[in-house]
Amino acid sequence: MTTTGAGRPRLSTRKRPGATARDEILDAAAELFTTGGFTSTSTRMIADAVGIRQASLYHHFANKDDLLTALLVGTVTSPLAFAEDMRESPESAAVRMYALTWFDAQQLANSRWNLGALYLLPELRTERFEPFRAQRGTLMDLYTAFARDALVQINPDREVDLQIAQLPFRLVETVINTRSDAEAEGSSASPSPEVIADASIRILGWTGPTAELASRTTALLDEYSGGQR
Repeated sequence: MTTTGAGRPRLSTRKRPGATARDEILDAAAELFTTGGFTSTSTRMIADAVGIRQASLYHHFANKDDLLTALLVGTVTSPLAFAEDMRESPESAAVRMYALTWFDAQQLANSRWNLGALYLLPELRTERFEPFRAQRGTLMDLYTAFARDALVQINPDREVDLQIAQLPFRLVETVINTRSDAEAEGSSASPSPEVIADASIRILGWTGPTAELASRTTALLDEYSGGQR
């Protein structure tokens, strides 16, 4: 028998990836919420999936809502941080837009569990999840701002159409449904972040080649990931 912390015995050896018991609990909750449904999943089921006592789970999370909140916030924290970093970048508006959509599509496509599928849960409409909705709204606003800047660069003589500026955010989130469909068919294939980034800049009116945008983006992503280590 091992332990999850001082005085908290673990019922089995480590079953899940994660540096801490909290990480393991989140991984188990992510799997059960996305495969079995949020309503159908109990905290006991999550604890069993980790191999800990239910009481030990409550040391980290008060209830299922807390678990869901942590998982949802995790889907927007990284792209928010990257977007804030890109706001200070000297790169062109088109590159910043391309890089943000690539980064966000990549994390949605490559995450261990398809957590974006939880965005449609009816529970998210309640006041309890307002902080998450606010964070997602902030990310949406940043997307729109990036897209407006790119529209000005691409079409300097045209008035900015706000409806068009809102499309890249929506396009990136198609990764969630595309991934769900692939998983339903038993495929592990994920949407290509480069394809999503290309589509996002095209929808803003870009007509030229995107090789340079992609090249600058990969350099920015390498630099950003290096700074996060």
